[in-house]
Amino acid sequence: MAEKIILYVRDREANKDAPYATKFATFIKAVNDAKATGCDVIVIVEPWAIGDTYDEITESLAHLSGTGIGLQIVTAPKTPWNN
Repeated sequence: MAEKIILYVRDREANKDAPYATKFATFIKAVNDAKATGCDVIVIVEPWAIGDTYDEITESLAHLSGTGIGLQIVTAPKTPWNN
């Protein structure tokens, strides 16, 4: 049986100064959609997709906590910290 995967992307410049609930409304929706559809994994392409600060990342992870949904970060190989 194949895993159900949702790819989550975020426009980093959109709502960049907004409070968490506004800035990450699409991530919160992705988590809710994943729960509703039995998704196994949410895939992001960069860590900042779920938060620009430690507090934002922690809050995003809290939305996933207890759902049974995995998070996979697939960072592009040409990033400065991945060489």
